[in-house]
Amino acid sequence: MTGAGAAAAGVDLRLVPAALTAWAVTATGILWNVAAAVAVVVIATAAAAWASIRLRNDVDGARPWWPAVAAVGLVGAAFACSVALRVDAVEHHPIADRIGDTVSVTAVPVETPRVVAGSRMMFRAALRAVDGHPQSGRVLVFASVVGYGDVTAGRPADFRARVGKPARRDLTVAVLSASGEPRLGEAGAVHRVAATVRRDFAETARAVLPPEQAVMLPALTLGDTSAVAQTTVADFRIAGLAHLTAVSGANVTIVCGTVLLSAMVVGPRIAVALAAIALVAFVVVVQPTASVLRAAIMGAVTLLAVVSHRRRQAIPALAATILVVLIGWPEMAVDVGFALSVSATAALVLIAPAWSAALVARRWPKPLADAVCVAVAAQLITAPLVAGISGAFSIVAVFANLAVTVVIAPITVLGTAAAAICSAWPDAAGLLIRFTGPQLWWLLRVAQWAASVPGAALPVPSGLAGVVFVASTVVTSIVLWRWRWGRVILLWCAVGATAWAAAGDVGGP
Repeated sequence: MTGAGAAAAGVDLRLVPAALTAWAVTATGILWNVAAAVAVVVIATAAAAWASIRLRNDVDGARPWWPAVAAVGLVGAAFACSVALRVDAVEHHPIADRIGDTVSVTAVPVETPRVVAGSRMMFRAALRAVDGHPQSGRVLVFASVVGYGDVTAGRPADFRARVGKPARRDLTVAVLSASGEPRLGEAGAVHRVAATVRRDFAETARAVLPPEQAVMLPALTLGDTSAVAQTTVADFRIAGLAHLTAVSGANVTIVCGTVLLSAMVVGPRIAVALAAIALVAFVVVVQPTASVLRAAIMGAVTLLAVVSHRRRQAIPALAATILVVLIGWPEMAVDVGFALSVSATAALVLIAPAWSAALVARRWPKPLADAVCVAVAAQLITAPLVAGISGAFSIVAVFANLAVTVVIAPITVLGTAAAAICSAWPDAAGLLIRFTGPQLWWLLRVAQWAASVPGAALPVPSGLAGVVFVASTVVTSIVLWRWRWGRVILLWCAVGATAWAAAGDVGGP
């Protein structure tokens, strides 16, 4: 078997073309139009045919090439039809005729509101009615903190709002600027439990930790950043640690992985069942929004790779996850968080293990090799997207992430355990929270130190230009690293960029 064949045998990539096609078609249809989505289907099918025929010629005993091509074409056509119907529903939504009007709205928030500037907050919601007429759709709501402070995920709200046109093409039907006092209904049982746990957890943390640490623990454990100071948010962004304050697949992996350790006592089957229960409980407490469910699915994929030690199983699972998520939430195709989750998960299950094995072969201690490769792989793969969003590239991110690696798992495990028992046993929860104090102190200090480094974040073009620029730089760096002279060039480039950044103090706080 040739090298290509071996690679194909080592990692099962059969679902990847279909998943990438579905993603590209859905994103293209949302951002541009149906004609562009159809063009993507044609291009993807042609590329699949070329790749399949090429692989068939290179690998002995290969199966017929047409089933894979047909699968890509059918998946692409199905997703093109789906996105066409959804985009048409958004463009011809009844509320589109009310742009500029003030209407009475009934909506159900799908996420915890967050403060955006001064006394204003925003939240995404599912539309239920406009002026008493039943309607559906995704809306983005801006409101004053005063009067809307009791709005929580899953709790219906009736209010007056001015209808505005969506600023982004993400299947949102309208932007609502709320006014007056809302009339709040009662949330469902799941959301009530989640809100109670989050409130009790925050109160317990404030009672036993210093203020700065007390607001960070809910952010790191439950993704609740509502009370985090803007200076701290800026420090984490510059240091490349902002991903820690959002619920991600890593949170799920740590929580479920800890539960799986019980397999040594209760056996593997019971341990897997307990991990599944912990996963469901985690989603309920954090709030079952689309982004959290996405993180749970991605975390489950990573956990599969960790438990099985087989990348061959993880990649098909990741591809299937992409298809499932896009079927349920097609707006995720244009969501940056989804792209970051997918790319980071792919890096963890596909790239990091191979790099770690290479370092272990060079007599690196395996724990150190794993930590370094996870941090570097995740940073390199997600850097283009982060640069496109922020217009900056953090040169301290890898070092900062390595420095905090040892404290993330204890904070997540202890914090999640405390959140699970804080309502029923607040004293025990307070004790667990106290043990997170030293780790939180270290994490905050690392973020501050890293952000204070002159030129900690290099300015790069934002948007697509930044993505292409940083991606090209990353790929070039990986290629050059394979040769000794390439490593010398990269070292001198890094030294020069660091000196230039330090001299100009670009990207600093």
